[in-house]
Amino acid sequence: MARIVVIGASTGGLPAAYELREALGPGHEVTVVSNTETFHFIPSNPWVAVGWRKREDISFPLRPYLEKKGIRFVAEAAARIDPVANEVHTIAGTKVPYDYLVIATGPKLAFDDVEGLGPEANTSSICTVDHAEKAYESFKALLVSPGPVVIGAAQGASCFGPAYEFSLILDKKKKKKKVRKKVPMTFITPEPYIGHMGLTGVGDSKSMLEHEFRERHISWHTNAKIKRAEKGKIIIEVAGEGEKELPASFSMIIPSFKGVDAVASVEGLTNPKGFVIVDEFQRSPRYNNIYSAGVCIAIAPMEQTPVPTGVPKTGYMIESMVSAAVHNIKSSIEGRQPSARATWNAICLADMGDSGIAFVAIPQMPPRDVTWSKKGKWVHLAKVAFEKYFIRKMKKGVSEPLYEKIILKYAKIRKLHE
Repeated sequence: MARIVVIGASTGGLPAAYELREALGPGHEVTVVSNTETFHFIPSNPWVAVGWRKREDISFPLRPYLEKKGIRFVAEAAARIDPVANEVHTIAGTKVPYDYLVIATGPKLAFDDVEGLGPEANTSSICTVDHAEKAYESFKALLVSPGPVVIGAAQGASCFGPAYEFSLILDKKKKKKKVRKKVPMTFITPEPYIGHMGLTGVGDSKSMLEHEFRERHISWHTNAKIKRAEKGKIIIEVAGEGEKELPASFSMIIPSFKGVDAVASVEGLTNPKGFVIVDEFQRSPRYNNIYSAGVCIAIAPMEQTPVPTGVPKTGYMIESMVSAAVHNIKSSIEGRQPSARATWNAICLADMGDSGIAFVAIPQMPPRDVTWSKKGKWVHLAKVAFEKYFIRKMKKGVSEPLYEKIILKYAKIRKLHE
């Protein structure tokens, strides 16, 4: 019997556990180690931050659903990994042995990299549901006392989609509340141009997002580095233009990410930022029984930009990493060499309140076979439907139902290289 441990129970870790259980059957042990008892559907956090969703709408307890599938659940945060003894040590002192380890922790939020950044300081965040709820309280205060708004991402950030999405959702909300003229908005980003996304653009993302911003009178600063965030203002330095002070009655800034401490402290496992280094099989080159998927893996920037930007790891791309890791663990258990390689195809739905923009990059990393971006009300409807669908399949304990496989195969979108 092989013991497989998954660290993390979000949009990477939970599907990994289910897929491992399905692939390996009851003859092997699957354990999930998580720092939370509850699953939260992170892509819905922007809706929480404007009051369109509540915590209970996008959350459910993990234990009953995992145990129903025969998956052991340890609701204790990982404190460290011992790759020699093959053990995960939790903050409660529990030692969880493994034969194979899947790291799907998500990131550590690097608010400390910028003075005054974060919900415990002077800016809001939508990176967690706790942050989103706090942002909603700040937003309600803004409606009572309107003033300028700053939305964007810090230098080194890699998750730009939610910042764009939140700015457009926020504009929709303030228009509905009839305070749009009293709440001017500025978007700040380290990207060299609007719609770069850390991906050198996707389809017509530059012209499309610039058009949406102009229609809503949202101004922007690209190549922007945040010097510090103070109460009521954000100071940025724009490459080639110098320092600027932006008034901000409300602000939401996506920080840069790092690897979590338990992972970053393992010698030879990560890059200097604490992200897990993996080969083409999602496996650590240093420790051949450790695999990783999701936001916590190391991907080099696609290009050098005047202000540092990272590469996003989107939902479907993460699912493809998970599938590759599971296939290769199964192969290893059965005495075969790993061979499954994730396609890293990217599908992103950005909501705008009553419309939205869909971005597709196949694969995400150039050179691409397919790249396009399209706008329409169908994107908003698809985003709402996907939220319900993903939460439902996580409760059912199925990572990829048959009809999803058929639809994606028909669309020629695959998780693994053939």
